[in-house]
Amino acid sequence: MNVRRRNISGIAVTAAAALGLGTLSACSGDSAAAGNTDKFDVVASFYPMQYLAEQIGGDHVNVTTLTEPGQEPHDLELSAKQTAQMGEADAVLYLKSLQPAVDEAVGQSDVKTKIDAATLTKLEDHGNVEHDHGHDHGGEEHAAEEHSEEAHSGEAHSEEEEHALDPHVWLDPVKYAEIAEGVASAFEKADPDNAADYRKNADALTKKLADLNTAYKDGLANTDTKVFFTNHAAFGYLAERYGLTQEAINGLDPESEPSPARIKELQDEAKADGVTTVFYETLVSDKTAKTLAKDAGLKTDVLDPLEGITEKSKGDDYIAVMESNLKALEAALGAK
Repeated sequence: MNVRRRNISGIAVTAAAALGLGTLSACSGDSAAAGNTDKFDVVASFYPMQYLAEQIGGDHVNVTTLTEPGQEPHDLELSAKQTAQMGEADAVLYLKSLQPAVDEAVGQSDVKTKIDAATLTKLEDHGNVEHDHGHDHGGEEHAAEEHSEEAHSGEAHSEEEEHALDPHVWLDPVKYAEIAEGVASAFEKADPDNAADYRKNADALTKKLADLNTAYKDGLANTDTKVFFTNHAAFGYLAERYGLTQEAINGLDPESEPSPARIKELQDEAKADGVTTVFYETLVSDKTAKTLAKDAGLKTDVLDPLEGITEKSKGDDYIAVMESNLKALEAALGAK
């Protein structure tokens, strides 16, 4: 998309092409060539940040994302060209600790407005969260660093405690609304000419999120069971918000099969707690979930952690996919 006229360097233009920015249109639908100076240029780290920037920024922003649709965000590794493109932006919106490559690039960037969503709400420790989903990154040092920090369970240094905090705050509509408020304030300060519109847009978004929260509270208030199985511990905030228990199959490579002991443990728990369904997600393999379901006599369904929107997503934006997730949970938990 649009790289600002004051520095349309070859690197920046190439970076824009490499990012596939032509497919990531701003809300206004403006398809003007690179060099449009009328927009507040925001680089978002991955989809939940992109959605906030687009919803709050409206016609005034040109939003690009570092994580392409369908790419698993934890696996992201930035090229020098992408880092250079970030430096051309007016603001960067990211969630520290979710994507180490982005954290490093932001730290080295001279972009004026850096908005860390993790500072706009309270992160919590939900136990052993498999931050990298068990994927082989092709970056052993990155994976080893995360796993070594997780192994300490946050008992040592502050940095290790930081990595023990669950970053998946966007799956709780209440916490996501808190982040939205903080993003709006940052936009208002960085681009005061359009502050009134940013505030108006943020109010409209927080109203949508409040309605979503009400739908979840009402829909999950009376269910046969409160326990759900998932192959990725992304739903800790959602479970806590609505009185549910997330049972994640942690520490397993998505391509490997769970151990017989783990299968037995889950079979026993499923019977004890009335669990009917093993959830999997759109951006990683469903092999583990389907193996578990077959051996334990359970159904499978999608519970989308909303780390990206693709053609497989059950909805075309955050609200729509969260509504689909609610339907899936209501069915799996036996909502009355």
